[in-house]
Amino acid sequence: MHLWPREALPSLPPLRLAVVGHVEWMNFLVVDAMPAAGRIGHARRFLEEPAGGGAVVAVQLARLLGRPVAFFTALGRDAIGERAAERLTALGLELHVAWRDAPTRRGVSFVDDHGDRSITVIGERLTPAAAEPLPWDSLAHCDGVFATAADAAVLRAARAAAVLAATPRLRLPVLREAAVQLDALIGSGLDPGEAVPEGALELAPKLHIATEGAAGGRVEPGGRFPAPRLDAPVVDSYGCGDSFAAGVTAGLAAGWSVEQAISLGCHCGAACTARFGPYG
Repeated sequence: MHLWPREALPSLPPLRLAVVGHVEWMNFLVVDAMPAAGRIGHARRFLEEPAGGGAVVAVQLARLLGRPVAFFTALGRDAIGERAAERLTALGLELHVAWRDAPTRRGVSFVDDHGDRSITVIGERLTPAAAEPLPWDSLAHCDGVFATAADAAVLRAARAAAVLAATPRLRLPVLREAAVQLDALIGSGLDPGEAVPEGALELAPKLHIATEGAAGGRVEPGGRFPAPRLDAPVVDSYGCGDSFAAGVTAGLAAGWSVEQAISLGCHCGAACTARFGPYG
């Protein structure tokens, strides 16, 4: 598959997009070495941000469009949840929050000198549900929706959008119960936790895209696609896959060809490697 140069891609129209997903308050640390038993490490750089797949996809979409993107999520009624909501709003999101009497999930991302990262999450992933009083009906009016965390009823509501894409992190039981056909299932081909065996879903997605980092990835149907050449050293790989998913979703929602949509996703993912944390 041919990779389009960024400047050769058409402009995105004023799309109406939404994301349904999760948030993790992340501590990002650049360390002299990855943690090892019995060793005291040193962090040379530190950053805190609300992240997680849902937040990263939503912010990337807002930046691509230059306009607010609706983000449906769940947060704990705690100081971390309040900080996350404030920061995500500042990053350009139109928040619809299901507030829970539970801790907001946290995490730590360790990044080494090569830009490789190791993530540890703390606590339960909070998932927005259809029973909660959020404007779920508005999803039907969207040009595109991406889902990282939702129950089956929410996924069925999101299927009313023109384009529905999701990550395997949504989890197979939810995808099976929802029984809807995705326009794209987008995940990592290097993460066993995101593997979806052939025939696992009664309604196979129209596109199944598996990324492979610097090796590009594969889309079925379609075959392999390359990764773009990087113009800067890799700083941090956190959020690259989610940024890729955002680009693909925007391209499909705009009515672009599969090749164009994947090209935009590749450029978004590559740009993410050059910044510390998911937003830069």
